[in-house]
Amino acid sequence: MPEKPVAVVTGAGRGIGAATALMLGRRGYHVVVNYLRDTGAATAVAAQIASASTARADVCDPGQVDALVDAVLAEHGRIDALVCNANVRQPILSDVETTSWDELIGKVGAELGGAFFITRRVLPVMRAAGSGRIVYLSSMAAGWTGKRQLTHAVSKAALNSFAQQVAAEAGRYGVSVNTVAPGAVRTEASAAFMAPEMGEHLAGHSVLGRMIEPDDVAAVIELLLDDRTGALTGALIPVDAGFDVIVGGPPRLP
Repeated sequence: MPEKPVAVVTGAGRGIGAATALMLGRRGYHVVVNYLRDTGAATAVAAQIASASTARADVCDPGQVDALVDAVLAEHGRIDALVCNANVRQPILSDVETTSWDELIGKVGAELGGAFFITRRVLPVMRAAGSGRIVYLSSMAAGWTGKRQLTHAVSKAALNSFAQQVAAEAGRYGVSVNTVAPGAVRTEASAAFMAPEMGEHLAGHSVLGRMIEPDDVAAVIELLLDDRTGALTGALIPVDAGFDVIVGGPPRLP
């Protein structure tokens, strides 16, 4: 039998990452479930997948990223898909006047580092194979304005720009690169910084009248990894339950 395709999903112990790992497992991938702290959660996700392994690594640490990629290549000899999902640092909920430079640049640097170091290692592998899929997890918040959104919005906007640069470079090697930008997703991570009234506001102003669930986002990621969508690259795809359809543009949050 041919070798299973291999997908590395960063931050796959919970939320969108876990939903994506499970969905790709059902599609026949060997899934590398990357995590940083919660070994139990990552192990539980991997246990639900027919072919999976866990890999503890801080994706903002180039040495740990090298070790992760080296281990995957030593065992499987390939990486077909990379989903950069890890929530590397919670946003600081503050505005321009109350945000320090260290807070702003720290969040931007963490967001880019979590994508840059592993992309830099995986892209040559895909280039040598002549194919591959990379998906970055951004946020619709990159275009939102409102109270205390500065670090989150700026860091995600920087990630969007980075993804386009990678897409422009990788296309000639047969590697497609896309970005998925969810709206308000119901996860443990979002609950830590999203006030209940903000969640209600976002749900109430969407076409579907609800927040996004992790499986909603995972389904779009799965589509982007399909061979039939190889011509789609450099795209920023919103998954926001139709929020912008109603408000007619980037919303101002309460």
